[in-house]
Amino acid sequence: MQNAPPPNFQLSNCQGRKRALLIGINYFRTKNELRGCINDVHNVKSFLIQLYNFREEDMVILTDDQSDPRFIPTKQNMISGMQWLVANAQPNDSGHGGSVKDQDGDEDDGFDETIYPVDHDRYPGQTGQIVDDEMNAIMVQRLPRGCRLTAIFDSCHSGTALDLPYVYSTQGAVKEQNIFKDAGNGLMKAGMAYAGGNVGGALSSLMSIGNKVMTGKKTDERVKQFKGSEADVISFSGCKDDQTSADAVINSRATGAMSYALTTALRSNKNQSYLQLLNSVRAILREKYSQRPQFSSSHPIGKKKKKKTK
Repeated sequence: MQNAPPPNFQLSNCQGRKRALLIGINYFRTKNELRGCINDVHNVKSFLIQLYNFREEDMVILTDDQSDPRFIPTKQNMISGMQWLVANAQPNDSGHGGSVKDQDGDEDDGFDETIYPVDHDRYPGQTGQIVDDEMNAIMVQRLPRGCRLTAIFDSCHSGTALDLPYVYSTQGAVKEQNIFKDAGNGLMKAGMAYAGGNVGGALSSLMSIGNKVMTGKKTDERVKQFKGSEADVISFSGCKDDQTSADAVINSRATGAMSYALTTALRSNKNQSYLQLLNSVRAILREKYSQRPQFSSSHPIGKKKKKKTK
């Protein structure tokens, strides 16, 4: 099987219509109550209006302190908001916008990333959560070529919350699955087994290495093929998939550490590349927090090679 090529994507000039879906849930009167999520929504709303000329009438805001049931961040309202965000999208339009066992084999760590609606515990089992596969299907796969979606997740276990296939390090390199690291550990185990006279154990370790490498390669290519997009989709998240995002108090006001770092970095310098912004946010967070922000995209980041002319 040959490697599937990246989608035939088109970058957006972001000069079309703009929409924003802002969701903040403090989970009032629960054991997991937070303090800064609703403040984050108001801060990001002002940030988008002031720096990027968004209009308030082009925003849907869901918070759990509102009286209108249409704007409470229930699972259904959140899904409806996601659908609204991408409905009738056109090229050059732009929008901003926990973990459970992985069901389709597309996750390196074996777990899907999720977000928790305010009513997540009213559903049996885990059906009250919104899984990354579902968010990718709603907000990524439905976008037309050349439309921009910028997603910001300031939530726990959110590293790959939108399930985008290209995850970048602070050096600008695509992060690959740790199959060769696993292979190195397996080789060491095989060598120790062989040295101890356990030939069968050594062969078993070597077979396990081969299976991990082949499975990792197949998963990586399948994710690029089915989770990528011809649209221009990028995502910043507050932490790695196995980390939590801090609910902080900054300048005597409750806020999400990631939301604060991102808006602070862009207010300081609006004209940053994605890599520069990732490093700026990480530098701000590193002063007080262990969480490591992540950046991912639906397509390879970088300049396309120009076709040679004869």
